[in-house]
Amino acid sequence: MDFNADFHSILFSDARVLVLGDVMLDRYLFGGTSRISPEAPVPVVQVDRIDERPGGAANVALGVRALGAFVHVLGITGRDENAEILQGLLTKEDVSHHLISLPNVSTITKLRVLSRNQQMIRLDTEKRFSDLTEVEALLWETYCTAIQNVNTVILSDYDKGTLTNISAFIQKARSHQIPILVDPKSRDFSIYRGATVLTPNLKEFETVAGVSSTEEGMVEKAYRLMEAHDIQAMVITRSERGISVIEANGPATHIPAIAKEVHDVTGAGDTVIAVIGAGLASGMDLVKAASIGNRAAGIAVGKLGAAAVTVHELQMAWGEEQNIPVGIMEEEALLNAVRISKAKGERIVFTNGCFDILHAGHVMYLEQAKRLGDRVIVAVNTDASVSKLKGPTRPINDVEERMQVLAALKSVDWVVSFSEDTPDRIIQQISPHILVKGGDYKNINEIPGAKYVLSQGGKVQLLGLKEGVSTTRMIEKTRSINEVLL
Repeated sequence: MDFNADFHSILFSDARVLVLGDVMLDRYLFGGTSRISPEAPVPVVQVDRIDERPGGAANVALGVRALGAFVHVLGITGRDENAEILQGLLTKEDVSHHLISLPNVSTITKLRVLSRNQQMIRLDTEKRFSDLTEVEALLWETYCTAIQNVNTVILSDYDKGTLTNISAFIQKARSHQIPILVDPKSRDFSIYRGATVLTPNLKEFETVAGVSSTEEGMVEKAYRLMEAHDIQAMVITRSERGISVIEANGPATHIPAIAKEVHDVTGAGDTVIAVIGAGLASGMDLVKAASIGNRAAGIAVGKLGAAAVTVHELQMAWGEEQNIPVGIMEEEALLNAVRISKAKGERIVFTNGCFDILHAGHVMYLEQAKRLGDRVIVAVNTDASVSKLKGPTRPINDVEERMQVLAALKSVDWVVSFSEDTPDRIIQQISPHILVKGGDYKNINEIPGAKYVLSQGGKVQLLGLKEGVSTTRMIEKTRSINEVLL
């Protein structure tokens, strides 16, 4: 299904969404690992960055807000430091919230340790809320007040105990004649009776309905469940097989997956229901909202950890800006081109060097780099930085000439100059998926920018060199010939 013609006109600013459910704090520890612990056969991760993000229902709310819609999230936390951190994060992202704190319980927190784009371990701090007597009336009162100012409700059920009265929440939304979407975790779909849309993933659906060998069988089981429980529609997320939209009064629509490469599936379901909720609140039909949600999920799984998807990213991925400029770029223009390219799911390869006299070794090296991704960036040392590195007689060719020759190669998409001793700063600005250097480096940890790229889940790769070919040797050979001629 193609919405290219009108996607640019879609705005979510009129949407007003209430998210109720299990809120969490997601904490990520990033770092490199190069050795095994002497205490046990486990890798040692040298933590160099810590990220904290809203999780669970709070991540759904963040996804709605990232689209430009108004959102209010309602949930339960402990009375602890992590609750304060979560509230601070929501405030920072302009997410309206009412988090009811309970004494003697911990805010649900998930800690993930990642190294080189690999999740090493996840540590959960949680205990299912079992007695909400103290806050149940307050939760209901707050919900009844908030629902008067929204046009869509999302119930984000992670089975942590917040939604013990879920039937009442659904019926209240129905009484206000507004759509209510539920991300289900219970194996008993009867508790979701009356929901407008249920958004299970395929595993959750099959746990309830049973495994189907065909799409037709899956759809038939969905129809039976919807009829039995007065559910108007199901949106079943099916990983690499995309999304199936099944409406009680219409045929099923199967939307193929968009993701070019899966980086991290964390929060993909949150992204889908956030976009569908905001879409319905903006007046879209369900199939269109699900199609955009499918596109958003394709962007989300290309990011590391749970991450919200913006309208601008959706527009770029939808093809609104197909013509990305290439060639010699100023840094600001390059960063914009990279942003568009990433939004379309393209992989960015980065390398740097003097490239004083372009030779066959350079051409072979850049062709290898191109095979690793979709876009190749070559950052070139300015004349002053080449002189500092190579001596006062270098460069032979000035930076404009060097960049022009590089930009003419089919394997090179973008060429930019940098004046610092190392390209660390520009690498951090670009955050490429892959950093490459020549095989004259023996250890990737010696490569400028390698530590940062690895910490972001990227890769660092050493490429082969053409034997006997280098700029220095070419200069020496030229000088020898000149000496003979003279």
